[in-house]
Parts: sequence; C-alpha cells; structure tokens
Amino acid sequence: MSTGLSASDVVSGAALPLTDVSGPPTQLGPQDAATYAEWFACLAEPTRVRMLHAVAVAGHQVSVGELTAQLGISQSTCSHHLRKLADVGFVHLRKEGTTTLVSVNPACCTGLPHAADAVMGMLGPRPCCPTDLPADVTVRPLEAADWADVRRIYAEGIATGHATFETEVPDRRELDRKWLTDHRWVAELDGTVVGWTALSPVSTRPVYAGVAESSIYVADGARGRGIGTALIHKQVTAADAAGLWTLQTAIFPENRASIALHRSAGYRTLGLRERIGRHHGVWRDTVFLERRRATDPVDPED
Repeated sequence: MSTGLSASDVVSGAALPLTDVSGPPTQLGPQDAATYAEWFACLAEPTRVRMLHAVAVAGHQVSVGELTAQLGISQSTCSHHLRKLADVGFVHLRKEGTTTLVSVNPACCTGLPHAADAVMGMLGPRPCCPTDLPADVTVRPLEAADWADVRRIYAEGIATGHATFETEVPDRRELDRKWLTDHRWVAELDGTVVGWTALSPVSTRPVYAGVAESSIYVADGARGRGIGTALIHKQVTAADAAGLWTLQTAIFPENRASIALHRSAGYRTLGLRERIGRHHGVWRDTVFLERRRATDPVDPED
C-alpha cells in the first residue's frame, strides 16, 4: 500500500491512496518537495491568491476582462499573474475568439490541501496504539455490576464542563442499547473501577457497519496515571481485531489531554467543527478526529 501521494499524481487528478499507518516513517521526496515549493512560491503573491480565489468561487469560466474589473487591476497585470497560475497548473486558459477564458483546475481542490498535509506530516505513518501501558491498571470487559461506577465516572466527566455536550448522565438502559456489546471496557486500579471506554455505531446503514464513535472517561482523582492510555490501547486493538475500519470522536478544543490521548492511538485531526452545538447556552466548537485501520477487512465474497 502506498504511503502517500506524489505531486505528479495530484496534478493529474489521480485518486488519493490510503496512507499506510503501520509502516516505517517516510520522508518527503526531493521531487515532491520541489513541486510543492513551486506551488507555494506562486501563491506568495497576494494578487494571485485573490485571482485564484475569484476563479474558484465563480463556478464557471471567467474572462480576463471580468477579473480585471473585479480585482481592480490592469489587463497586463492580470495576464501576467494568470500565466504564472497556469504554469503550475492552478488554472486552465482557453481562447474563444479574442477572449481568454479562465477556469480552475479541479485537481487543485485536493492538490493544495494535500500538499499542506504532506509538508506538515499529516499523511505520514501514525502509531497503532500507545506502548507505555501502566503495569498496575487492568482493563476488562464491562460487567453488569460495573454500571454504577460507569455512570458515576460519566457524571464526573460532565462536571468538568469539557467532556461532553451531555448535561445529565444517560440512563443505563440507553447506554446499554447504544454501545456495541463487544466494545465496552472498564479499567481497574487496586480493584476499583477508575475509567471506561465504549464504542457506538455511527449509523444503522450496512455500509457503515465498521465505523464507530469512541467515548473514554477517567475517574476524578485517577487522571494522569495512565488509565486513559490503557483504555484506548484496548479500544483500538480490539476494534482492529474485530474488523472495525474507522473510529471517530469529537472533542472540545479545551480538552487537550483527550486530543493528545487519541492522537497517541493513531487518531488524526480532520477539522474543527465551529459552533456545532450549544452547551449551557454557549456555542461550542469540537475537534473531529478519526482513526483508520491500517488494513481493510477482507470481504468473504472476494
């Protein structure tokens, strides 16, 4: 499996291959680095950035005359910058009589974000799971006798104000109905339940059968002792073994410890969902993270 996408693939509009999250670290190749540098150098001129944006949002071919009027620049200046954009493949130029029509190269819609991700290491290999597991923590399947502890720890998380949009602990029956039976775990320290993790299906549609949402809570007073590390290790290894191919979660930006914990287990940040919901009367953002299984499950019919 490929560990990334070359610059030439981006320019040609090739499909993005999945990143191999289990392989050794890879370096950005000299050819790709040179291509990306050329792209970024081209966009180092503010007029070109405005011009590319104007063409991209137009939704149709734009004439040079329209661009000069919209941007308030001369035709010669417009033509000069358009040629620079065309040389690196950001736009297409087409003559129709004496008029030059400009359209955005569709490959840029994936190419430019990909280039930024590649340079910042977002497409490189990610860890399978944490390795620094605490020796004094035991993780086991949730049992019927654990529900009181689970709900108590849930309430402690709610009290922090940065764990969930929930303002009250859901009923046991609701949690039991929502959580996947084989993916609910508790952590014990000195015989006491000090944390839990559970996965919930994101959809009832068969196509999303291998996609689940993660929840992890650690008891007040037990944080900072590796409880979350032990729980997320069990969560992701069990999910991989069961054939779940994608895990996802949404975390308040203020909960930096939870974001770091998930990233240690191979989750990557996909984006910030601004003002996604109200919490105690205040609009809150969430960071959306996703973990992709290193290899796809084998279809029995293949």
